[in-house]
Parts: sequence; structure tokens; C-alpha cells
Amino acid sequence: MQTQLKDYEPNPVTNNDIWQALGLPSRGPKLYQAIHDGLPYAVYDRIASVLMLDKKTLGLHANIAPATLARRSKAGKFSAEESDRLYAFAEVFHAAQVLFEGDIDATRKWMVTPVRGLGGKAPVSMLATRVETQAVLSLIGRLEHGVVV
Repeated sequence: MQTQLKDYEPNPVTNNDIWQALGLPSRGPKLYQAIHDGLPYAVYDRIASVLMLDKKTLGLHANIAPATLARRSKAGKFSAEESDRLYAFAEVFHAAQVLFEGDIDATRKWMVTPVRGLGGKAPVSMLATRVETQAVLSLIGRLEHGVVV
């Protein structure tokens, strides 16, 4: 009796899942304009919900002070700089989710655990600036390609 072996196929993770849930384009001119104009405050709520984070924790890691969050809530939108940081936060989470093949629990755990490749810092603590964000994205890319870190 002959048995067939199936190739391993992880659960598919499409690149647009998180962006659709957040109501944001993943790339292109529409994204650039949305960031430039300032993301609506509702996107902040959706990011916290999709990533299963407390809103205060999200603000802390996106480097947005509680008083600023209160003002943005009343105004209904963020500045371009704050919008860029929120987008970067979602971008890193998405990249990590792809790395962990869609496993949100593993992604969340990795995000808050100190990582040797980041000098012993947790990825979530390195998202306040674009330089740090790029370091996290670079690490994720190296991990995806099996580069020793």
C-alpha cells in the first residue's frame, strides 16, 4: 500500500489581513496620503484591538503621551508624525506575525520578550523611532532567511 506525503503548508497569511482590519492601505499613494493627513483616532482603537493591546500600552510603545492621546481623541485624528509611528507599530507586528506563520500568540510573546539580536531589548520597546523600528524589521528579515543573529 502506497501512502502519499503532503507538503507542509502553513496557514496562509495574506499581506493585507491586518491592513484590512485596520482600514488602512498596506502601501502606495493612498497610504502616504493617509499618514500625511493624519490617521483617524478610530485607527488607534483598531490597532489596539487587532493587536490585543491595552490602549495605554500602545501609546507608550508608540511614544504618544497620555495627554496627547486625550487631545487626539477629541480632535479625531493624529498628526502625521504620530500616524507614522502608529503605522510603523502595525508594520512590525504584521512582519512578526508573518515570521510566526500567523500565530498571534507567538507573535505577541516574541514582541514583549527581550531578544539577543536587539541587544537584549524587547521588540515592542524599540518602536518609538524609525531607526529602532528599522532594526526590528531588519532582525525579522534575517530570522526569516535563517541568518544567525
